[in-house]
Amino acid sequence: QVQLVESGGGLVQAGDSLRLSCAASGLTFSSYTTGWFRQAPGKEREFVTAIPWSRITTDYADSVKGRFTISRDNAKNTVYLQMNSLKPEDTAVYYCAARPNRQLEYAYWGQGTQVTVSS
Repeated sequence: QVQLVESGGGLVQAGDSLRLSCAASGLTFSSYTTGWFRQAPGKEREFVTAIPWSRITTDYADSVKGRFTISRDNAKNTVYLQMNSLKPEDTAVYYCAARPNRQLEYAYWGQGTQVTVSS
């Protein structure tokens, strides 16, 4: 059974930093690209960032470029999202997801962790 378990969310003030973690189990981690998505109240879920097994390339939404950094520890089957200079508009439920390296669709999703940024 595949599980993605996020942690690290919380309530912070604008300008603060937060690091999210996502621990994966039940899958061959090296065969998957991992990503982060978020969904704000009343809005559709949106892509934030993704990183492949190789960690050679990363992809970011324009809204988070220069502020967020994705990384993964392949030995620990864990992916991280370092979020700096947080803004109130970053408030959302953040989801970890995984897709087979050569596919476009994300097959597995975590339960989400709430990030709230106050102004």
